[in-house]
Amino acid sequence: MKSSLLALTALSLTGGTALAAKDPFKHTRDVFKDAYAEASTQPSDGKKDSEALRSYPLYPYLQAARIKRALSVATNDLGPADQSAETFISYYEREPVGRDVRGAWLTSLAARQQWQPFLKYYKDDSASDSLRCHSFTARIALGQTQDLSLDVARQWLTPTSLPDCEQAFAWMRAQNALTPDLVEQRVRRALENNNPGFAKQIATGLPPDRAAPLLRWAALLENPQKQIDALIASPALEVEPKAQLAGWSRLVRADSDGAMRRYENFVRARKLTEETASPYALALGLGLAWSRRTEALDYFKRVQLKDFDEVAREWHARAALWAGDWKLVGNIIAAMPDQQRALARWRYWAARAAEKTGDPKLARELYESVLIDDNFYSIMAGARLDRPVAPHPEKLVLDQAQVNRMEQLPPMVRARELLMSDMRNQANSEWAFGFDQLMDSARKQSIHLAARWGYYDQAIATASQQKVFNDYELLYPQPYDAEVLSAAKLTSLPPQLIYSVMRQESLYRRDAQSSAGARGLLQMLPETARRTASKWKKPRPSPDDLFNPVINVPLGAANLRGLVDKFGGQTIVALAGYNAGPNAAARWMPSESLDPDVWVENIPYNETRNYVQRILWHNVVFSWLETGEPQKVDGWLARIAPLSDSAMLGLAEDGS
Repeated sequence: MKSSLLALTALSLTGGTALAAKDPFKHTRDVFKDAYAEASTQPSDGKKDSEALRSYPLYPYLQAARIKRALSVATNDLGPADQSAETFISYYEREPVGRDVRGAWLTSLAARQQWQPFLKYYKDDSASDSLRCHSFTARIALGQTQDLSLDVARQWLTPTSLPDCEQAFAWMRAQNALTPDLVEQRVRRALENNNPGFAKQIATGLPPDRAAPLLRWAALLENPQKQIDALIASPALEVEPKAQLAGWSRLVRADSDGAMRRYENFVRARKLTEETASPYALALGLGLAWSRRTEALDYFKRVQLKDFDEVAREWHARAALWAGDWKLVGNIIAAMPDQQRALARWRYWAARAAEKTGDPKLARELYESVLIDDNFYSIMAGARLDRPVAPHPEKLVLDQAQVNRMEQLPPMVRARELLMSDMRNQANSEWAFGFDQLMDSARKQSIHLAARWGYYDQAIATASQQKVFNDYELLYPQPYDAEVLSAAKLTSLPPQLIYSVMRQESLYRRDAQSSAGARGLLQMLPETARRTASKWKKPRPSPDDLFNPVINVPLGAANLRGLVDKFGGQTIVALAGYNAGPNAAARWMPSESLDPDVWVENIPYNETRNYVQRILWHNVVFSWLETGEPQKVDGWLARIAPLSDSAMLGLAEDGS
């Protein structure tokens, strides 16, 4: 272990850039990767590692993998694996690799009920819920129960299930410390977090009269239509106001038409005044606005001013936009708080409202104010003014000497080697560890370091954290030109658009994988990739093939091309469909042609709306980088047309 620390010290005294250029670790890195893969699946055979491997910056990760493998098969008694873990942690206490081994060792000790060493090495400030629960069990087993009831009570209030805490909770019950008040608090937290099933489970520990209103709340969440009808039919039936509103809101989301049919009867039956009915009108107005229903405006009219928060004001304005009520749009924006009204989004829409209501001078002034922002709204403002749009670059000047010194810091050396060893999660941890040690004056320069390594997602994330947004040459790299140009030739899509989707989907991570299973640079779902490959006469890809840019980029572009064609050449709609699914985009289509900015603003999914807006801005940036010229953007003003019957049928037949 000491030899690896000496190697890092030696590295810090030499020229980091020259070493990086020669890649002095290439051979040892390959040896490490093979040894690491073996260590994760096989017991150590006692073979002595070479001096080169022992001096390699990532050697502690190999040791950690071997220790974790030994811990996974450890017997109930303490043994060599525990001694190795203890020694390792003493060396690497504060480093990410040491924290990783600590977590694995504590989990193993808990499984074997080795509570003495568990408590010795347990640290509450970095513990997971599971380890914290095990710490309670350890204290009970060792009789260290002073103030334990207070600690367990805090954990008890978690609104989700904690199986590892059941022994501690049972101890609380035996001590008569799990009071009805605590039980009720947890039930309420579960209900407020929309977890009615768990709430009902916990509520069994309450007296029937105390559980009854909470069970009614759970029933309102689970079957809102039935329960709202019961409240209408039985005006005297008592229900907590918060529970009643939660059930009503759930009904609105499930069936806004049904909520509209019941609204007047509900208000009368529950004896709601204009003031107490306001939150119910707001919930219904929001639900109808998300569905692009003009009736939303009728319910927003019934909302008291005090009940409008930022989100409600936004959706009130969007509903007015969809209805084409430009005077109302202007009034809503004028009533917004200064901070909200000053956003580029609402300055742009205030300009549109002024233009539509006969104040071209104010409209032009507002459009001009939006042009200085670099985003979707500056594109739209430029289009309205018939003016080409160019980004406003702000270069982050490179301090080469500082970046070279930073690159030699041990955590950064390890981060780079982990990155080159395809250990991205560990690389991120080392980067964060190293970044935290940097002086404030050096942190922006780390963006240059990450970009130098091709660690583009980290460069962009760090830039965002440091509020560096407009160094476009630095933050809009084009590392996959061969794959993108090939895909552009295949699909007749502009390469700038393909790069824009790539940047938004994966931040250039070829190994990116979403929680839904989408993979690679253009985030292809395996089934979508197979279907697309079949249509475009490409080989059938395996899921892991989608991590290969040569396969992923053409298939992703072909999928986007297919969506553009399905939506009648309407790229904006196709982008929404790429993110949210084509069926969702089809549901959002207008019944009559509509301005594209109004359509985008009314996309009900925040993620998809932001996604479309950002890709359009990325497209301007990439095109500007390509030409160096301001970009004509009036093409983005083409109105969104309704889908034809044949297009709707095609989407249905496709199973998209």
